[in-house]
Amino acid sequence: MWARDLEVVTITDTSVIVTWATVSAVRVDDHGMPLPLAADTELRLAPADSPTAPRVVIHEDVPTPFHYAEVHGLEPGREYRFEAYSNGLRAAPTLLATGRPGVPESTGRVTTLVPPPGRLLRTIALSNDVHYGEEFSGIVAAGLPPGFRQDPGLLPYPEVMLTAMLADLRAADRDADHLVVAGDLTDEASAQDSTAVRAMLDGWGGAGTDYFVSRGNHDRPHVGAAYAGCSVLPSARDHHDCWGDVFAPRQVMRSFDLGGLRLLSVDTTAVDGSGGVVEPAQMAQIRDSLRADPDRPTLVFGHHPVTAEAGLTNVAGPSFVLNQPDSRQLQDLYARAPGVFLHHAGHTHRNRRTRPDTAAAVEFLEVGAVKEYPGGYSLLRVYEGGYTVNFYKTRADDARRWSQRSRGEFLGQMPEYTLGTAEDRNHVVLRDLTGLVAA
Repeated sequence: MWARDLEVVTITDTSVIVTWATVSAVRVDDHGMPLPLAADTELRLAPADSPTAPRVVIHEDVPTPFHYAEVHGLEPGREYRFEAYSNGLRAAPTLLATGRPGVPESTGRVTTLVPPPGRLLRTIALSNDVHYGEEFSGIVAAGLPPGFRQDPGLLPYPEVMLTAMLADLRAADRDADHLVVAGDLTDEASAQDSTAVRAMLDGWGGAGTDYFVSRGNHDRPHVGAAYAGCSVLPSARDHHDCWGDVFAPRQVMRSFDLGGLRLLSVDTTAVDGSGGVVEPAQMAQIRDSLRADPDRPTLVFGHHPVTAEAGLTNVAGPSFVLNQPDSRQLQDLYARAPGVFLHHAGHTHRNRRTRPDTAAAVEFLEVGAVKEYPGGYSLLRVYEGGYTVNFYKTRADDARRWSQRSRGEFLGQMPEYTLGTAEDRNHVVLRDLTGLVAA
């Protein structure tokens, strides 16, 4: 047996979440992945300046191959030493993704965050890439690289992962006030899948009050007989917009108020293709909204990443993100609207912060996918003096199982690309947000 794939996923001011897997050293499953083997879960922890060895803070006897250890009650801004074990074997990090020098998994040390000053006002879950209706995960084009699918008899993995996230967000230790889903809610925007994912979200809360969505490239209008019963797209009359019939029209900005916090949903999808665009009419809506109240605290979300860095560092290249002219125009608007503090995107399925291309003091954040490894969402906790961002894996048993399976995508390079650094996943930004109303 191996205890491996150690990841310090979440680091808050008072808690840390560590995950790992136990697998066979010799046997593989039908997908060529090491066969999962159940074992106990043990996490040991101690302050880094303590002379004593880390002590057991979590021990779960119920065997599982997919280990999830969450410890609370830690001190903000303090460094801790930790060790994770199963069947007496110490869990080791992945060679590339978490085995680099200086990262928590290789040093065995982690420092909790220091939260911004003031009251916690509200918690917003940032998520993207559900791909409801998808059957194969990890395929880029023409069946390559080899994809992964759910085992027979189990619920489809997009449903498993969305169900797990929605349950997580209502749990007392997550306690999300709102949910944002930044695109690719469906696999190919059929009326059936759009309606089904809408029903799941409606079961969690109210559209436009509790949860908010934007369109992704997988949700774009489609052609073909399967879509003929849906609304015709005026600009391309052979395209039918089933997703739009269920959620919102194409290329329309929508604005919402959350106790003084302005939330802007932007549709960055083209009629065809995977790249991003903001058409002139929608750009004018964004411009008018920001000009009318440039200092109002504002969170913008849309599917496609915006910055040049995002284009240069994703595996599909610059054409995969928002096109350069629209990106520049959008960032220029942000530079003249100092209230904009965060732009949340999906599409790349990774956790990553990128630098703006203008003087805009805006965080550009990409969040890992709901539907596959790392399989989760970020919680944006808004304080009077700023905000924190923390990424969480979904923790239901079947979700942990699928996340471990799908980490084998891209010929095993999925963690290297999508997990992101501990700082990408967990960080604090100081900002004056004292004018906002608590949830």
